[in-house]
Amino acid sequence: MKRALLVFSILLVALVATTSVALATEAAPAAGAKQLTLAHGMLGLAAALAVAFGAIGTAWAQSRIGAAAAGAMAERPEIGGQMLIFLVLPETMIILGFVIAFFIVQKI
Repeated sequence: MKRALLVFSILLVALVATTSVALATEAAPAAGAKQLTLAHGMLGLAAALAVAFGAIGTAWAQSRIGAAAAGAMAERPEIGGQMLIFLVLPETMIILGFVIAFFIVQKI
């Protein structure tokens, strides 16, 4: 309990120390510079989530397929090539996530 309180108090002090920097007003953008808004930030968050959820889904699927492939190949080693194809199939989810993130970032 004391350790958690110590970590919390250190984080609180760090937050208070950096708040003044975070709340400082920014200089006006230079002429011709693009003004970023909340919508641009939300698009960036959407791109990050597209990649993150694609990566999580791929990792989950590959962990299940990998365990099943190891068990199947222990019994029948000749199906190794087929199991490799099954293991590579979930990679399309992360590739699709990158493509979607690329298109979203191009809108910013």
